Amino acid sequence: MTKLRVAHSIKDKESISQKHASKRITVGTLRLSALSVATAVSALGVSQVACAELTWGDEESYQQEGNYQQDYQQDSSIDSFMAAAIAADRGDVSALYNYEQVMSGGLFAMYPTYWRMNLDLNSQSSAAVSQFVRQYPDTVMAEKLVADFAETKAGSNDYASVRQVANLITNADASERCAVALGFNNGGDTMRAMAAKSDVWLTTKKQPALCDQLAMEMNNNALISNQDRAARLKRMLRKGKTGDIMALSSRLGTPIAYSALSEIQLNPSSFFSRFGREPASQTNQYLYMYAIGRMADKSYREAALQLDFDIKQDNQRAAKLLNDETRRYAYRTLGVQRMNHNTDDGFNAEAVDWFRNSLDNDFNFEEAEDYAMAAIRFGRWDDVVEAISKMDGETQKEAQWQYWLARAYEQSSDSSKRNTSKKMYQNLAKSNDYYGLMAKDKIGQRFDASRLGGSNLPNVSAADRARVMQDANFARAFALYNSEASRAYANREWNWAVKQARDNRDDNLIIAAARQAYDMGWLDRAIYAVDNTDRVDSLALSHPMPHQSAVVRYSESAGIDPAWAYGIMRQESRFVSSARSNVGASGLMQVMPDTAKYIARNLGETYSASRANSGDTNIRYGTWYMGDILGKLNYQPVLATAGYNAGPNNAKRWQPVYGSLAADQYVESIAFPETRNYVKHVMENATIYSSLLGRGQPITQRMGTVPAGF
Repeated sequence: MTKLRVAHSIKDKESISQKHASKRITVGTLRLSALSVATAVSALGVSQVACAELTWGDEESYQQEGNYQQDYQQDSSIDSFMAAAIAADRGDVSALYNYEQVMSGGLFAMYPTYWRMNLDLNSQSSAAVSQFVRQYPDTVMAEKLVADFAETKAGSNDYASVRQVANLITNADASERCAVALGFNNGGDTMRAMAAKSDVWLTTKKQPALCDQLAMEMNNNALISNQDRAARLKRMLRKGKTGDIMALSSRLGTPIAYSALSEIQLNPSSFFSRFGREPASQTNQYLYMYAIGRMADKSYREAALQLDFDIKQDNQRAAKLLNDETRRYAYRTLGVQRMNHNTDDGFNAEAVDWFRNSLDNDFNFEEAEDYAMAAIRFGRWDDVVEAISKMDGETQKEAQWQYWLARAYEQSSDSSKRNTSKKMYQNLAKSNDYYGLMAKDKIGQRFDASRLGGSNLPNVSAADRARVMQDANFARAFALYNSEASRAYANREWNWAVKQARDNRDDNLIIAAARQAYDMGWLDRAIYAVDNTDRVDSLALSHPMPHQSAVVRYSESAGIDPAWAYGIMRQESRFVSSARSNVGASGLMQVMPDTAKYIARNLGETYSASRANSGDTNIRYGTWYMGDILGKLNYQPVLATAGYNAGPNNAKRWQPVYGSLAADQYVESIAFPETRNYVKHVMENATIYSSLLGRGQPITQRMGTVPAGF
């Protein structure tokens, strides 16, 4: 199964799809609850937590006022938590001070202080934040407050305050890493700032604002060379980022005036018409790249014609106006732009040609990835190898690129490369993720769920069950889950607890907690716990099968594979029946309202939002819709899976125009990153579920071949 890392998702965020946003959780939905920790604990059937001793920091027992060694069954601080959350939502600082006293020594003691300080982070001192971390060490709220503080101070250019707390941040996400790097970039520790260079310097895709700020400010870092600046400048010229262009070109000694950029932005054709009369200066090389970028923004086709014309003209000159670097990067710009239009204009091998014309030793990851995907789409295996070679060493080692490198070597006439391909597949096959399952098929192995326990739940000792509630992080998570608090609080505490246990290599604690969550029906956190470990494998926990009778019955009625239905459901909702997306999809199968109306109409039923979202009806509607899409998309499950996520029309647009295409090539070239990853996960899930259901089907057979579009 896929082993996702916890790294960026343990505080506020559930997945990569939820991008960095405000760190403050809205608590307006919270209501006072009569459910106490005692109720939560008794619901778990755990009585051994009385007088539990919690260890904080380096084996140093931390005693708060009120003492954590009290009997948790007498702790009603969840009620105070709920009330304090409401006070925080209305900004009542006085009430929060009172709750700090009332809740002192309790399981949730840190929350009112966090809420009070977070109401106006800019006014807090680094000393106060550091004190909070010392008072509540190894807690997610300490991590969250210090990270929030660093981001806030970096955003207001108070870099000294960032540096004072930087060492207290232990699990930074992208924005937080950039905040810390900004602090050191402006405080003399240029080497420490450079640790973030690979993440931000050549990135052209959307990233957090602090990362854009860091990339711009790193221009003045003493360890940034002119070669570094020239590499970034080319990307900024392609993207048209005026401020960066002016700053970088100035440091390179070839300043580009805003007026020149503005004139080209308004009318790039005018620049091209006079370019042949301009001197062969470095500034004009940069302006040419900028002009090609602006024309390609409007029409890559027009930009390609312009570039071809200019090169032909230039080749007839005694002294060329376009140097080799400018020519190469102009072609790179065309390749990137072409890959951005695959959904609207269809795929075309010209993208591969343009990337090949741009070959040098200066690709950023986005460019190399685009090149690789274009080459994969058209089976240009030498180009696949070339593209992967342009990625950094660590990226090349990732399963995705090891798989495609093996696929490319497999096609070679060189027997040594074909042998290397087999060894690469054998290594990949040790994993049970998407690429591991694909590799298994390549070497004739078969995924067998019984080797990972099948549907048998892991046995957990009484001692390990007790340890779960002796762990303050897990105890908070379970108490919050059993309250009426927003699920975001419980999930955050759970994710942090899993991280702490994983860092301590305490697999037994993770298994015990996941089993406890499973027994309570908190399936999404049981899945999270297993998926975010390196050594724990339990299919019963990571791939549960709730509502099995309904899923099988409705799937068979709709003419689809129940394993595929489970694969969709696990990916869509993680079996949270109340799940609702930011675009309105809801229920176990995440059915959109308009889709639910369409389904109800076709089934001869009256649409009801509440019924459509309920477990049984949602499964019936979702499986019917899966069958409907499958029938409309050549009965091809990969196409239908892509259609379930991105809409049937997009899935059709990504089909080949002529002939058929291996399904793995189709999947890897899906134009939407979210859908591309979604299809991989669903196919992986479905393969595992097919084995669990006793209907095992290899992933390659399941995916089949994608036919030409009609």
